Amino acid sequence: MIYSLLLLGAGLASPASAACSRELLQEATAAYVKAQAAGDPNLPTLASNASYLENDTPGDIKKGILSQAITIDFNRSLHDTTQCATFTELSAATNKNPYVIHTRLLFTNDKITAVQSVVADQGDWAFNATGQLYWTKQEKWDTIPEDKRDSREVIQAAGDAYLDSWGDGTVAVPYGTPCARLEGGSYTGGSRPTANTCVMPQFPEPFKVGNRRYVIDEEVGGLDIFNDFPFIDAGKPDGTPSTNFIRVEGGKLRYIHEVTVCTTRNCGR
Repeated sequence: MIYSLLLLGAGLASPASAACSRELLQEATAAYVKAQAAGDPNLPTLASNASYLENDTPGDIKKGILSQAITIDFNRSLHDTTQCATFTELSAATNKNPYVIHTRLLFTNDKITAVQSVVADQGDWAFNATGQLYWTKQEKWDTIPEDKRDSREVIQAAGDAYLDSWGDGTVAVPYGTPCARLEGGSYTGGSRPTANTCVMPQFPEPFKVGNRRYVIDEEVGGLDIFNDFPFIDAGKPDGTPSTNFIRVEGGKLRYIHEVTVCTTRNCGR
C-alpha cells in the first residue's frame, strides 16, 4: 500500500510542476553526479518530504546508494522540461564495487520531490561495468538540430513499441539502421556497427511490461523508461526493476541501454 501511494505521488508530481527551465534541470543533474561521487545524499534542492525508491523499494535516502562515495567514470543525462524530470546514467567501472546506476529525479516548484534509482552491480542481468563503460563512451548523443527533432509523442511511441514487442511479436518496432543495444555490458553493435542489431528474440510466453515511468528529452532524442520487467527474473516473475535508456533519431531507435536488477544471481537464467 505504501509503495503504491509513493508511486502515485511521484506520478502526480509531474503535471503539477510542468515547464521547468532546462538550466534548472541541468544544474540538478550536475549536483546529483557530484553528490554521488562524494557520498552526500543532501542534494541542494531536495524537498524535506521527498520520496526515495531504490530498486523499487521505498527507503531512506540517507541510507541508500547516495550515501556511498563512488568513483564515476562517465555520466549522461536527460532533461525533461515538460514533466520537470531528469534521468542520469552513471557508469562506475573503476569503483571498488562497480556499479551502473540509472536515476530519475522529479521536481515540484523547483524542488526534488522524488528520487528513483535502479542500482545494478555484480550478479545482475548481463552485468559488466567495464564493457558498459567502454561501449557507452563510443556512442554519440549529440544535440539534434531543432528542425529534425522528433516530438515527445514519437519518441515515447518508439520506446513503448520496443517494450511491447517483448511479449507480442506482432508489434511493429521502428528500428533504425544502424541500431545497437547495450544490455548490461554486452553490446550488439560491436562487430556490425552499421547494421540494425537491436531486434529482440520472441519470449516464449506473452506478457506486458508494466509500471512504466518516463523521462523524455527532445533535444537529444532521449527517452528513459523505468519499468517492471516480467519473465526475465526467475525469482520475481511478476516483474523486476529495470530501465531502458533510448536514443531516437528520425523516429527510429538508434541506441538502447538496458539495466535490470536480479533478485537471484543472473536472474536465475
